Amino acid sequence: MPYLLDEAQLAFPHPRLADEDGLLAIGGDLSEERLLLAYQNGIFPWYDEDTPILWYSPHERFVIPKGKLKISKSMRQVLRSKRFKVTYNQAFEQVIDQCARIAREGQQGTWILPEMKAAYISLHKHGYAHSVEVWEQGQLVGGLYGIKVGNVFGGESMFSKVSNASKVALISLAEDFGISMIDCQVHSAHLESMGACLIPQEEFLAIIQQQEIKAYDFQPAL
Repeated sequence: MPYLLDEAQLAFPHPRLADEDGLLAIGGDLSEERLLLAYQNGIFPWYDEDTPILWYSPHERFVIPKGKLKISKSMRQVLRSKRFKVTYNQAFEQVIDQCARIAREGQQGTWILPEMKAAYISLHKHGYAHSVEVWEQGQLVGGLYGIKVGNVFGGESMFSKVSNASKVALISLAEDFGISMIDCQVHSAHLESMGACLIPQEEFLAIIQQQEIKAYDFQPAL
């Protein structure tokens, strides 16, 4: 049974106690302190308007390790064409709004509810949540956002309005920031085709719990 969180107590059960679907706990809140504690321990919120806050920590984690991102020959041509302009932390609220609005195959509605958006916008304003934006002719056409925990980036969501825009965002994230791993959380065929793989929860926790989570500017490495 998932653990019922006490809003007055800032604590989570150990991730190994998650059920077979990765559900670990129910309830609590989306305060900055609780969210940062969750990410430091490999836990993330994922729920919809018909449920209370649900916290997950899958027994197998879907990640892209450093150097494992697959970039096709055609994608390299797109990057060389300079068709897209990439920025960082310039339009976080627009990115999270588009991630909430974009239609996704096999999905009705969105898990990025108003209170979720507000929580991550607050994290962004305090230097913990970051965005990658992709522009074409001055229009925002793709991007992603997430939480950076030391050298691990916890990807929350991405969107693309034109072909290849979200791939450009992901490649820019992987190549420009000196991160050792992108946490994609749960399996998707699209990300698997780009090099993401499953690793045991224990291996992921050993990595993430060694990282220091802190507020700072998310800028490309020189």
